[in-house]
Amino acid sequence: MENVDETNSDVEEDGGMPSEQEGEGEMAVDGGTDDWNGFILGSAPGEAENREVVSAWRPGEPVSPQHVLWLNSYTQDYLCSPEDNIYNVSFSRFKIRDLGSGAVILDFRKHCSTEIQNVYEPDVSRFIQYHFSPAFLALREIGATLEFTVGSRALSRFRLIERHFFRDLLLKTFDFEIGFCIPHSRNTCEHIYCLPELDPDTGIEEMIANPFETRSDSFYFVNNKLIMHHKAEYSFSPKSD
Repeated sequence: MENVDETNSDVEEDGGMPSEQEGEGEMAVDGGTDDWNGFILGSAPGEAENREVVSAWRPGEPVSPQHVLWLNSYTQDYLCSPEDNIYNVSFSRFKIRDLGSGAVILDFRKHCSTEIQNVYEPDVSRFIQYHFSPAFLALREIGATLEFTVGSRALSRFRLIERHFFRDLLLKTFDFEIGFCIPHSRNTCEHIYCLPELDPDTGIEEMIANPFETRSDSFYFVNNKLIMHHKAEYSFSPKSD
C-alpha cells in the first residue's frame, strides 16, 4: 500500500463569512488566475474501474476509513447518499494556493445566508471537473482552504481521506484529521498537500495527453462513519485558443 500523508489541520470557528461574496448560488474565480482555468461542475463521473474491494461492499453496509484506504482504484459509484450528511455540513469556499510562491491558483466561494440553516440541501456538486494548466504538475506543495458550516449537531472526529488515481494507478493518499466542530458554526481549515513526484517523460506527459483520466475520491467521515463522498476529474492540458 502507498504511504499515507497525515496532516493535522487547525479549524478556525468564525461567527461571520468572508466579505467578498458573489451573487446567489454562484462561484467566483480569483482575479489573478489567468493562467489557470478554474473548475467545471459536471453531471456525472466518467467511466471508472473498481473491482475487488467495492464489489464486496453492499449498499446499506457501513463504510469504514479502512475500507476506503484499501480501495484499489477510483470508485465507480458513490459509497453514500447525500442524505447521509445528517450534520448538514455545507461548503461555502474552496481556495488553492501554491506554498512555494504564495500565488492563489483558484478561489471559489458560494453566497450563503448569514443565518446558518439546519435544513437538508441536496449536494449538487458531488462531482467536479477541474481544468488546470500543465504547470500545476510541477508544483510541490499546495494549500487547500475549506470554509464550511455545520448544522445543529456537533462534528466529532471529522476526517477527510482523499485517494488520487491516474487510470488504475494510485498516485497518492491524503488523510486529514479536521477534528471537532461545534453546532451552528462556520469553520475554516487549510490542508497542506505534498504532491507526488512524477516521471516527466512518462507520468506527466501521459496525464497531460489524457485529460480527465486523473481522478480522485474524497471521503468525509464523522466518528468513522461516512457522511459525504465527492468525486473529481482533472485535466492538465494546455488551454485552447
